[in-house]
Amino acid sequence: MIKIIAVGKMKNKALAELAQEYQKRLSKYDKLEIVEIKDSDARREGEKILEILKGAKAKIYAMAEEGKCRSSEDFSKTLEEDLAKFGASVFIIGGPYGLSGEVKSRANELLSLSPMTFTHEWARAILLEQIYRAKSISACSGYHHK
Repeated sequence: MIKIIAVGKMKNKALAELAQEYQKRLSKYDKLEIVEIKDSDARREGEKILEILKGAKAKIYAMAEEGKCRSSEDFSKTLEEDLAKFGASVFIIGGPYGLSGEVKSRANELLSLSPMTFTHEWARAILLEQIYRAKSISACSGYHHK
């Protein structure tokens, strides 16, 4: 089970369609749930996120620019190990003001998609593609070319 907690809605139609495409593709590998949090300020968003995480039995990744950058192969291996160990993975994408310190502290790992900063919409689309890529690497599907 993979869950994405994301601040804000996908307003950019093209990015929303891209994200939906990867959600559809991922459905062949794993159950995916996306929870959207209304954007406000990092503190209030953080309170909502922490409420959702209460009692979560999952590996929790907070997407943060200061997080660890991983190769696709490493991410694939780590994701599979974490899913086997925890049964679920949760990815948290913040809004324009980022994630609160409390949310980052609650996470098991800070993960970065790039040293660059992306809007939450781009981050969601890229994260979904990378999760799909990771699952396809594990399945040896041929999507990822080395």
